[in-house]
Amino acid sequence: MDAAPLRLGVVGTGFRAGLFLDLVARVPHLVEVTGVLGRSRASTEAAVAGRGLPVADDLTGLLGTAPELVLVAVPVAAAPAVVTDLVTRGARVLTETPPAPDLDGLRALWDAVGASGRVQVAEQYLLFPHTAARLRVVRDGRIGDVTSVQVSSTQTYHATSLVRGFLGVGAAPARVVASATTAPLADPIARPGWTGDATPRPQTTTVATLDVGDGRSALYDFTQTQTRNPLRTRRLVVRGSQGELVDDRVVRLADATTVLTSSLERRQTGHQQDVQGLDLDQISLEGRVVFRNPFVGSRLSDEEVALAELFRRSTAWVRDAGPEPYPLAAAAQDHLLGLAITESARTGQPVTTTREAWAGALA
Repeated sequence: MDAAPLRLGVVGTGFRAGLFLDLVARVPHLVEVTGVLGRSRASTEAAVAGRGLPVADDLTGLLGTAPELVLVAVPVAAAPAVVTDLVTRGARVLTETPPAPDLDGLRALWDAVGASGRVQVAEQYLLFPHTAARLRVVRDGRIGDVTSVQVSSTQTYHATSLVRGFLGVGAAPARVVASATTAPLADPIARPGWTGDATPRPQTTTVATLDVGDGRSALYDFTQTQTRNPLRTRRLVVRGSQGELVDDRVVRLADATTVLTSSLERRQTGHQQDVQGLDLDQISLEGRVVFRNPFVGSRLSDEEVALAELFRRSTAWVRDAGPEPYPLAAAAQDHLLGLAITESARTGQPVTTTREAWAGALA
């Protein structure tokens, strides 16, 4: 028998909260929203209009709906106080990225709730289908021991999550050297959609190298609007002792005299005369499935698949039936590295991160 849907309370009514609420409507078998809390009743009612979701007036009212987990999707400056309040009241929390605005905020949040074990972070980038497939290939040892990662797709803390995930590093100190340049680039798509404006405007590109020791390193390359700008591709390179993965292509040494090249193959239904409906089915390499969509039939985008998987893992966690989906310590380390990139680019000087209080939780 399938597990009952996760009972989820939501704090926040902005763009990110809206994305989560839209997803929940498409996977009602996974998540049931018990209540939504915004800055005011008017803003909350506007956010849930057409969704038919219950509205709460305060945290007491929200917790009175008996959520198993509370999603906090508010501006980053406000998030630590909300998270701390919820944990003090005994709630389990899934907070948006990053969990605090700066290093002092990360340290204060960890001091307040780190030992509780009640806070997870909604970091989904390692759960994207092609990323999960690549990670499976790498962790299966197909390219040997991983020595470096190059990420050019998303900003600071998301990118450093990918770096740490593929390198398999916890809280090791890192030496970061970054630089920033500005050049014109058209940006024809905003959050609401196509803008109709093809005028190039100055945009900043930040490039950084990260040395995490033991011969392991990373390259970060991100242009200001790259996350959704179709004029900039998204790239991931993972290099190992016996080969490398470049996006969806794998080159590896099969034996002392044999080099093999293969590609990750995506099986997508609903094309041409396929009547199964538009859906990701699976991703395979050399005839072996390395990712299978757990939500076939829900017609989800890749990001929605990642977020649905985050909810699935969160459900197991709150019911003591699975590990933490993405603990606060991991997200704090991601943001620590991201802040080091920003600081080095600003000053033009190398930055070496220190071992923080959450490091022991990542050992």
